Amino acid sequence: MTDTASVPESRSDTRFFGQPLALANLFGVEMWERFSFYGMQGILIYYLYYSVAEGGLGISNAAATSIVGAYGGTVYLSTILGGWIADRLLGSERTLFYSAILIMFGHIALALLPGFVGVGVGLVLVAVGSGGLKATATSIVGDLYDEKDQRRDAGFSIFYMGINIGALVGPLLTGFLQVRYGFHWGFGLAAIGMFLGLLQYTLYRKHLGDIGKVPPNPLPTESRMRVGGIALAALVLVGILASTRIISANSLSDIVVTLTVIAAITYFVVILSSKNITSVERSRVLSFIPMFVASAVFWSLFQQQFTMVAVYADTRLNRDLFGWEFPPSWVQSINPVFIIAFAGVFAAVWTKLGPRQPSSPIKFAAGTIIMGIAFLCFIPMAGGGANSAPLLGLVGILLLFTFAELLLSPVGLSLTTKLAPKSFHTQMVALFYLSVALGSAMAGTLAGFYDETNEVPYYLWIGGASIAVGVALAVGSPWIKKLMHGVN
Repeated sequence: MTDTASVPESRSDTRFFGQPLALANLFGVEMWERFSFYGMQGILIYYLYYSVAEGGLGISNAAATSIVGAYGGTVYLSTILGGWIADRLLGSERTLFYSAILIMFGHIALALLPGFVGVGVGLVLVAVGSGGLKATATSIVGDLYDEKDQRRDAGFSIFYMGINIGALVGPLLTGFLQVRYGFHWGFGLAAIGMFLGLLQYTLYRKHLGDIGKVPPNPLPTESRMRVGGIALAALVLVGILASTRIISANSLSDIVVTLTVIAAITYFVVILSSKNITSVERSRVLSFIPMFVASAVFWSLFQQQFTMVAVYADTRLNRDLFGWEFPPSWVQSINPVFIIAFAGVFAAVWTKLGPRQPSSPIKFAAGTIIMGIAFLCFIPMAGGGANSAPLLGLVGILLLFTFAELLLSPVGLSLTTKLAPKSFHTQMVALFYLSVALGSAMAGTLAGFYDETNEVPYYLWIGGASIAVGVALAVGSPWIKKLMHGVN
């Protein structure tokens, strides 16, 4: 029999800044996971395209941005797998634990294995592990609250602040080690960070009570062999395609975009056609479709921090700081600084407004519009020579990135848990992350069109498209709200 006392206690608990104490453990493990993730990703693109003499692998910029975009997309695409395992096999809590172990071993592979072997093994392990951890951690945070608990959005904003503490410190330390001692030292530090997160989570798992212990829709025993066979066949197929060079570095992001679109459509069809959801739940899933599109557009711009903006920081940005040129990877820590500064402000505003706060569709629309404006702000700095763009200009643009992110990302996580049908709880969170996967992979594909000698058309098309999608979502928000059936 389930220990029902532990769950209500967590939902009425206010010991962690007015939130349940269990949020502190999830805050911590996600902080360390983001420390390792962004610490590694902050130096990854440079490891790929820097010359062998500089400690890198010496591939082209186009191939490097494609790999980084594909990797970022695969991380979020893997949330499908993580969500399915949580809902059908292990439950959210154990899936999170084993995912953290995979991440740690992925960073160890990057640190210890040479060349493309380390990149291949390491990125696959980190991508699959991060996908499993992200989907389950978000789902468990949502389970700490009742559906009508007004603390939910504030709780997710605090959780999001923990994410960004790790995202702030990770690139600073790995970037420093990379410049001072080499890339593999930076990757090694990422592995240590994930180990600390795993240790902390293990010590404080008991505070979660029974949340996430049991899969809500367990897979029948007789179906497990068939599922295992399908998984093995998929791995063999990927191996064949890679060995015959049908899958190449330059096409990776395009492949992930295609797979993500197929996966998203399939997921929506499976959930909407399921006999295990009610008519209200079906309507709520339908309401999420336009916000899924807006989210994908938003992330295709935002995730260019690791593709186009990363190259921009290396080649176009003036990185002179009082006579010292700081590592280009440090630019990745600017956005987390702003997140830490403003996440609490946004959380306080949503708490203060309560039921009077803007609806989720309006928040999504505002975030998408601001993201488009941020790209238009690159235009005044266009046309300069190498390392000519002012640092304050990029800082201002990344501040707009931050405002857009806080309007959409933590709100999207919270909204997904509220719209999710009971039988597809964690998998609905994975569906939100599919929009991030699509955007992340698109960030790699779009970066291939960036031309340093003719920048303005790129910024105009990208920024204008994002603004147009945001305006369309705002116009359609009354219809979307009706489909949400009381969820705000």
